Amino acid sequence: MKMKGACVLCVLMIFLGIGFNAAAGEGDPISVVVVNSYHWGYPWSDGIVQGIEDVMIGYNIDLTHLQMDTKRNAGEQFKKEAAKKVQAWIQANKPELIIAVDDNASKYVIAPYYKNSYSPVVFCGVNWDASEYGFPCRNVTGMVEITPVTKILAQLKPHAKGSTIGFLGPDTLSSRKEAENIEKYLNLKLVKYFSKDASDWKKGFAQLQDKADMLLLDSDGGLYAEKAAELRSFALANTKIPAGTAFDFMAPYALIAYCKSPEEQGRWAAQTAVKILKGASPSSIPIAQNQEADLIINMPIAKKLGVTFPYDLLSTAEKIIE
Repeated sequence: MKMKGACVLCVLMIFLGIGFNAAAGEGDPISVVVVNSYHWGYPWSDGIVQGIEDVMIGYNIDLTHLQMDTKRNAGEQFKKEAAKKVQAWIQANKPELIIAVDDNASKYVIAPYYKNSYSPVVFCGVNWDASEYGFPCRNVTGMVEITPVTKILAQLKPHAKGSTIGFLGPDTLSSRKEAENIEKYLNLKLVKYFSKDASDWKKGFAQLQDKADMLLLDSDGGLYAEKAAELRSFALANTKIPAGTAFDFMAPYALIAYCKSPEEQGRWAAQTAVKILKGASPSSIPIAQNQEADLIINMPIAKKLGVTFPYDLLSTAEKIIE
């Protein structure tokens, strides 16, 4: 489900499916709230929502979506105020389960207000490690989001002149956490650039062509979507080193992409929510990691770099950009 024109605490309520046997009386819908860190129209969180709804369509669930809009509004005070509004809505409406999507929902809503409470919580989209939020705990479980960096680098290294790795992303909590965890868990040193806007992204892209031998492109957070055509042309014209990404909507700017699936995160969260609503304890469900990764190959950038891909690799690609 995709909607444009998001606002803080934008609320959408829908009824899904029939025949859910859980705590509520027969025929009485179960109330579940999805707290989205970001906004309608951002492909990543829209994909998570789609995965949630694909599973929950078969159950008698009253599903409410709350948008925190903290990707487009990254200030600390804005995040805290958005979290307070979500907390107030939850206190007033008392849903039977909370699904928290991406880091800010966990950091600003779940950790301070609902950790170790009686409200069951399922999180998803938390980058790399949820322990900094105190998860798992008695009422919280979820799926962390691991970027397939090793797969990406394995395809970039044969076409790189050296071993220096650049990292380009927007100046947001998620992007900074992504870079930090790549360095921490994979024992890598990155040359990092965090962009303030689309023009600054272009500046960082151009600078890293000369400072690194290969480049990791993080999600643009949906912040530069209206500049996509301009950025695609810029990336093609200015590419000197092989770049890789884990997001399908960033593939037009990279040589290759091993794409994480937001729908996988959403499906897992919804399936886990159903188990809990049927009686399972959140503490009995271990933290999971994403597994799916689809390959996309960008032939215009390959031609620009003089890269020729073997047939075996091309035949495994989910998509080839011509």
